[in-house]
Amino acid sequence: MTRPDAHPSSFRRLLGRFATGVTVLTARDPRGQPVGMTASSLASVSLAPPLISVCVDVSAELHRVLSASGEFVVNILRADQEAVSRRFAEQPPSERFASGGWREDDRGLILLDGVLAHIECELYSEFPLGDHTLFVGRVTGGQAYDGEPLLYFRGRYTEIRRP
Repeated sequence: MTRPDAHPSSFRRLLGRFATGVTVLTARDPRGQPVGMTASSLASVSLAPPLISVCVDVSAELHRVLSASGEFVVNILRADQEAVSRRFAEQPPSERFASGGWREDDRGLILLDGVLAHIECELYSEFPLGDHTLFVGRVTGGQAYDGEPLLYFRGRYTEIRRP
């Protein structure tokens, strides 16, 4: 006998107890325009080959772009970048890159300024799962920087507090 699904509010409350880092996924659409969105579903998948996964809602603009583009960047946000996270989560997609704070590398990948890390990926595989798709990226490069992470916990942004 199958048990019923958890109620959405209960599900959110349960998963809200799991602190996550905050990232912004970036890619280029087929016209070459930058597209990005805030995501907190990053996970390491494999060391050999180096794989990560991210989940994207099927209704998100970035969903179509990731399936078509083949390349994307995971920008891991620093503790002082809550405004960046909100911009890529709340503003219309056409306005997310308007205020600057990003650059293009020599391959055309979109890198946000001031982040903890850029993880450069080629699309490895994708799996439809409910109202999201799990995208698996093969890590092809990146850069790590010093700083503290922006975290999301119990429905709000937070930081690591050290004694």
